[in-house]
Amino acid sequence: MSVPAKPVTILDVAKRAGVSAGTVSRVLNRANVPLDTRRRVSTAVSELGYVPNHAARSLKRRTTEQIALVIPDVGNPVYVQMAKSVQRVAAERGYRLSLISTENGVVDERQLLRGLHERQLDGMVLVSLRPGPSLLRQIREAAPRVCLIGSFPDDLPVDAVRVDSAHGVRQGVAHLLAGGRRRIAMVHGTRGTVPAETRARGYRDALLEAGVPFRPELSVDGDFTMGSGYRAVDALEGARPDAVFPDAVFCANDMMALGVMRRLRELGRDVPGDVAVVGMDDIDMAGMSAPTLTSVSLRAEERGRLATEMLLERLAHGGPLAPRVVHVLPALVVRESSTAHVVLAGGPS
Repeated sequence: MSVPAKPVTILDVAKRAGVSAGTVSRVLNRANVPLDTRRRVSTAVSELGYVPNHAARSLKRRTTEQIALVIPDVGNPVYVQMAKSVQRVAAERGYRLSLISTENGVVDERQLLRGLHERQLDGMVLVSLRPGPSLLRQIREAAPRVCLIGSFPDDLPVDAVRVDSAHGVRQGVAHLLAGGRRRIAMVHGTRGTVPAETRARGYRDALLEAGVPFRPELSVDGDFTMGSGYRAVDALEGARPDAVFPDAVFCANDMMALGVMRRLRELGRDVPGDVAVVGMDDIDMAGMSAPTLTSVSLRAEERGRLATEMLLERLAHGGPLAPRVVHVLPALVVRESSTAHVVLAGGPS
């Protein structure tokens, strides 16, 4: 009968690396250690197959060494981009990440926040599309251990990372106007969500600034999915009192824009020859579609990175730091779907 192998301990690693156990601990906890020492410890860990005992360390420190990223929809590529950067930063700081999708409200965000009070998690990066009064109250109570991504009330005493998506919409619409487009439709996101309302305001403001009248028949509701973008084209086809189809469509996210382009292609409308299309989020698929999709980047990875760094800094140092709000600027990424065309003077407006 074979004798079970003795578990590798931190002392074994220290002996192999020629350092003290305390030095091994500092390396594992991402403390400031000379590069040569760090490499020797890392090599010893790899050679011995050492696995740190997170449970024991958590009990000693009264922490879980785990944070959560709470997002509305794990199927949306923009949140996958965000999750990758959150995971990267968490791992660099010695934290494990739980990824939780609320499925656009099916999972109660308030219940997840209670997990902070019950010490199931050390902290949370939260993205919420519908932050109602009850949720905001829970956020206030958990404030030191939560970092928000998105638009929330200014008086909420919580660290946050924001992006001005209304400005991003104005950038996209201005780009279409500069290319000679005048009948610019918009496919909106899910009604009642902060992103949808913010981006709808940006669309109206962009038209107003350019002196282009807002036409209700060119404004179609979607729900941030590819299917709703696909169906929006048929809605625009059926809502044309002047029998003139839009010469451009701005979509509140890239998934809907991809659906719009798919349906336009089926109907024989050329993109961008007949209709220019612009999306928002700059997901990876935007650069792989045919034609490639012009999109307003809201820098999801950067927002995820900043929010995680802010949260972990708060957890590490604590103290009565004033809430911090970091603003990220959107950026227009021009691709094939929105090349310019010429509108003759006196043409449709």
